[in-house]
Amino acid sequence: MNTVTIKDIARMAGVSIATVSRTLNGGRGVSQETRTRILELCYQYGYRTNLLARGLSASRAGLIGCVISDLDNPLFSETSLILEQLARQQGYHVLFCHGRAEDRDIGQVFDFLIGHRVDGIILVSSSKQAPTLISSYLSRVPIVLQGAFESADGAAAIQSVCVDNYLGGRMAAEYLHSLGHRRIVCLGGRQNNCSHYLRLKGFTETARQLGLAVRTLPNTLTNSSTVSVGYALAKKFFIEDFQETAMFAVCDTVALGVMAAAKEFCVSIPDDLSLMGFDNIQYSDLPNIHLTTLDHQISQVMAAALDRLLSRIGGDAPAQPQPLMVPPVLCRRNSCRARA
Repeated sequence: MNTVTIKDIARMAGVSIATVSRTLNGGRGVSQETRTRILELCYQYGYRTNLLARGLSASRAGLIGCVISDLDNPLFSETSLILEQLARQQGYHVLFCHGRAEDRDIGQVFDFLIGHRVDGIILVSSSKQAPTLISSYLSRVPIVLQGAFESADGAAAIQSVCVDNYLGGRMAAEYLHSLGHRRIVCLGGRQNNCSHYLRLKGFTETARQLGLAVRTLPNTLTNSSTVSVGYALAKKFFIEDFQETAMFAVCDTVALGVMAAAKEFCVSIPDDLSLMGFDNIQYSDLPNIHLTTLDHQISQVMAAALDRLLSRIGGDAPAQPQPLMVPPVLCRRNSCRARA
């Protein structure tokens, strides 16, 4: 069979060549049904856009950069895989880098990506420094933030997508209240993390409205939220003569550390302490874990982040973008129980 051209794909899909081109370049104005039909035909007939030729003709390399700040969290391994799959469907490759927005040398990471002629960058971060970092590079490359942020100078121009952390915190408080818990501890919030701040804000404000007694134990140990951090924080908590009947951990990795410490201190979950996490990482529903948590909806979040980045690359982004927040989903499992 002769090499399939963009003209052939357009004819088989029943659309114009411009529509096929717009689909492969991530442009807007194409329905999901049409987009899916075009991409399936491209896959079926082995059609691939010539990324180098496209780069020469349209000043694009067919390459996007992704900077991930927290590789310790399994959620971001899932994030990387999902983004890579989504980008391939749009004819793009992804160059991944690690860096935190608050690091002194983070600029070198962005300069590295720009030096490799990426068409745009997705920054996966909830650091309070993220808006300032993005604002300093927006004139050089399109950027989308996948993460929460607080208002800051230049923030009006920042395109962001994230799970609705405040809503998730509110849902957690309402769920534990519905189970009869009235004394609750929140564990693991990092001072520089906007996602943690919003989750705890949603939780504590809702708890106050419901008349719950809430104590907060922040993570002052390190700038990461690992299982070992959760374990260390929980050990300090279990040494006390605690009165709380439930715990809300700011993320699943911290909650897994709590489970390990609970076993060491002979604290039964959920009989002695109900436990909730946030993110629904792949380990959360393993046997002997079954963690009640809030699903981050990471596939939906990353699809929206990529869509907005491609719109920026194509010059189709709004002048004053609005943050997009995806509602989390409550996953009820065995780590929480109703109070008698």
